[in-house]
Amino acid sequence: MSTTYPVLFRRYGGNPILSASDWPYPANSVFNPAAVRLKDGTTLLLCRVEDRRGHSHLCAARSENGIDDWRIDPLPTLLPDPKNFPEEVWGIEDPRITYLDELGRYGVVYTAYSRVGPGVALALTEDFRTFERFGMILPPEDKDAALFPHRIGGQWAMIHRPVSAPGAHMWISYSPDLRHWGSHKLMLEARHGGWWDANKIGLSPPPIETSRGWLVLYHGVKHNAAGHLYRLGAALFDLQCPERCLRRGQEWIMGPQEPYEQRGDVDNVVFPCGYTLGADGDTLHIYYGAADTSIALATGSVKAILEWLDGQAEETSVLG
Repeated sequence: MSTTYPVLFRRYGGNPILSASDWPYPANSVFNPAAVRLKDGTTLLLCRVEDRRGHSHLCAARSENGIDDWRIDPLPTLLPDPKNFPEEVWGIEDPRITYLDELGRYGVVYTAYSRVGPGVALALTEDFRTFERFGMILPPEDKDAALFPHRIGGQWAMIHRPVSAPGAHMWISYSPDLRHWGSHKLMLEARHGGWWDANKIGLSPPPIETSRGWLVLYHGVKHNAAGHLYRLGAALFDLQCPERCLRRGQEWIMGPQEPYEQRGDVDNVVFPCGYTLGADGDTLHIYYGAADTSIALATGSVKAILEWLDGQAEETSVLG
């Protein structure tokens, strides 16, 4: 096991790349963006925008290079629709985007915040202008969800995190049609004791398919006397049986260390919801919420993360 802090992500020197001051309409904070590289090479971020009521909606920002010169939709891209979807009455949050080649559309999984708590909702889109909304597909309390890009064993698969209380773990569920979900299986547990991911864990960006397995970046939360610490970890899962964990990092690979990550509406948070891959298929750009206040960018290597995981103990149990 490695005894040194792994430097697997390099922060962009111009961070944060987007904040509420960039928005074309009033906003309290902008954070936790989904990300995708469109067919024309444009990077699209679907950002969580919180208004001054404390309710969130989603708004798209586009950039040719994925770094700057962002073109932001002049109005919200996807608003809560409590008339047709009452489970969205308190806002929609934290999207993840997966391109579904079989359907030729993007699956946007997001958190719908209802009066009884957060649930998992789904919308499909071809252009991020119009959406086919499925509504809530997993009821409260559930969140931190994303689809796999293709069927596994003839079924769609989705990672999610039921329950937000301490001890919350990551699960995987399967569906024949994206609407009806079952075959629920525990995928990865929060560890006990003083571990960095001891109190709860949840998916960060959607799973990344590699020849070695599904690379999953996840956030882990540790409670201490000063509050909560949100950090990023990595694990590898079997391609054909993605609830089977092959490797799990013992250390976190990215944590709040810059001022924009340590101070904000929620201190000490790095929270990625989206990534893009470079043309080389290895360079990994993660877009993350910093302290629930702004959006930042860090760059790493899929190969380097896999090599680091090779140095970790083989995961024989979901328990740490």
